[in-house]
Order: sequence, then C-alpha cells, then structure tokens
Amino acid sequence: MDRRSLMTRAGIAGVLATGIAPAVHAQAAVRWRLASSFPKSLDTIFGSAEKFAATVKELSGGKFEVSVHAAGELMPAFGVVDALQNGTIEMAQTAPYYFTGKDAIFAFGCAVPFGLTARQMDAWMDYGNGRKLMDAFYAKYNMKSFSAGNTGTQMGGWFRKEIKTVADLKGLKMRMGGGLLGEAMAKLGVVSQNMPVGEVYQALEKGTLDATEFVGPYDDEKLGFAKVAPYYYYPGWWEGGAELEFFVNTKAYAALSAENKAIVDAATRVAASDMIAKYDAVNPIALKRLVANKTQLKAFPKEVLQAGYKASMEVFAEHEAKSPEFKKIHQDMRAFQRDQLLWARFSEFYFDSFMTNVKV
Repeated sequence: MDRRSLMTRAGIAGVLATGIAPAVHAQAAVRWRLASSFPKSLDTIFGSAEKFAATVKELSGGKFEVSVHAAGELMPAFGVVDALQNGTIEMAQTAPYYFTGKDAIFAFGCAVPFGLTARQMDAWMDYGNGRKLMDAFYAKYNMKSFSAGNTGTQMGGWFRKEIKTVADLKGLKMRMGGGLLGEAMAKLGVVSQNMPVGEVYQALEKGTLDATEFVGPYDDEKLGFAKVAPYYYYPGWWEGGAELEFFVNTKAYAALSAENKAIVDAATRVAASDMIAKYDAVNPIALKRLVANKTQLKAFPKEVLQAGYKASMEVFAEHEAKSPEFKKIHQDMRAFQRDQLLWARFSEFYFDSFMTNVKV
C-alpha cells in the first residue's frame, strides 16, 4: 500500500492537502522503542504493534521510526508500565488489565466482566467519556493511551475437566489474563493465576494449572492448548471485547511535532482496525479446525453465567466503596452500556439471532 492510501485509510487524507507531509520530511529524525507484552508468535496481537511501526515509517517518509520488541526482549511482559513511567521506553503495547495489581482501574482500559463489546468499547472511548477518563487516570503513570485493537468477544477458555455446575469450579487453578476476573472467580472457588501466556502450555501439561483462558480459536490453536486441555468453553463473559492499548510516555509524546502526533494517531487507528478485522477473519476457520481435531466445544451452563454475574457485581460494589475514581468510571461505563444494549436489541442482536438460524 502506498503512503497516500495509508493516509486515506487512517482518516487524515486532509493532512496531505494541507502540506504537512513535506513538513515532516524537513524535521529531524525521531526514533522510538516500543515494548510489547506479547510474543512474536501471536501475529494478530503482536502484529498490531508491527503494523503501527510500519505505518509510522511510511507516513513519515522514514523520518519517524519505531523499533518493536517482543515480551522479554527489553523487559518482562508485565514490566512495560514501570518502564514507561520512568522513561526507559517511549511506547508499549499491552493489555491494561495486566496491571490491576497497581490499581483496579486499569481493567476499564481493556475489559471487565460482563462489560463492553469491541464496537461498544470504541464508541465509549471515542464518543463517550472513556478515553478522557482513562487518560486522566493514566497520567499518574506518565502515559497516555491509544487503542491497539480489540480481540472481539473471547472464548471462555480451556479446561482439563468438564464444568457442569458452579461446584466444578471449586479449587480449580486457572490462568487468567488479569483484571477483576480473578476476584470474581475467587468468589466461585477458583484459584486465579496471572502468568505470561508463553508459560501456560507447560503448566497445563504438568498439571500445575487446571484451566486457562487467553483469547480465541486462532491464538489458542497456535498455543497448542487443545493438546493438554480438551474442553473448550464459551463465552468469555469476562471479556466481551478486550481492548489492547498502545501506551505512550507523556513527555515523549509532548516532544513530538504536531505532524508527528497526527501520524501517531493515524497509525494507531490503522493498527487497531487491522487487528479486529483479522481476528474476525481467522477465528471461524481456526475453530472449525479445532473441532475437526476433536476439541470438545461446550457452552458454560446458564447457572455458571448467573453465578459469574452475581460475583462480578459484588466485586464492582466492593471497589466502588473503596475508590470514588473507580466508581465514577464504572458508573459512566455502565450508563453508556445500557444505551448500547438497548440499541443492540433492535439492530445487531435481532439480526444476528435470525441469521444464525437460517441457511446462508
């Protein structure tokens, strides 16, 4: 794709008409380092960081370059926020809910149980109060945010045994990505484990884990979970649409010219759009392969979903009682979600319900 078409796709074709592109060429070269929390093998998620860097380079005519580093190259997967806060790197790509150990509010930048879908998250961030509220929070860590893409609604994960009732969850050792899910699952008797995805297969194989959730069929197939945990459950009620984020050090961003800030904004939008489109394209094909290879696909019993919802609402109430900022963001998100669900009843939900029951 040529530079002009990239600008058009990014929604800033008018930038070229104003003569910004020549100005970019006249500027001094900019070199940034981006640390991801993900391995290169996850070409959907890690690919978003690569797409961002390639777009920045092309839009700037090579004057602005971002080197992209997989988890463990510059720092551990969960070390990126500390590195941004102290200015070690200019940029990171990660799942914000990995950092709820610092503050539970991080979860709202990614996904919370029974939260927003991918489209709803985009709407809340861009046209609701989401981005404004989250960036006010992230300022405490010397960083601001841009969407790096969304996985869409995730699967419920891989289990070594069947889950028929809530009682089957008791004592289960399960790897979870982070966020408030661990607290909700603890109420159901699950022992939450937060570990980098690269360590999960071996833990399942050895039996030190009983279950894991990650994303969906395409990524999960690559990670080989079907070989060590035959039961694949849906839906991932804790991640109706998990947003990955680009975090940028605020001083590094402030030092950019207006033109380069526009390029960062455009390139993040290209990368974010590319991620969700790719997931939607590859997940159904991967799911068919998994089922053909004897994966046992199962829906969570309604009893489990209801118990999960009750536990999650208790967790939200507990955090609201402790943190006015948490309460403000949570209540804002839920108010936005109520309107989204109302609209979905008459649009996406009704249409999709019909289409899944007819032959196409």
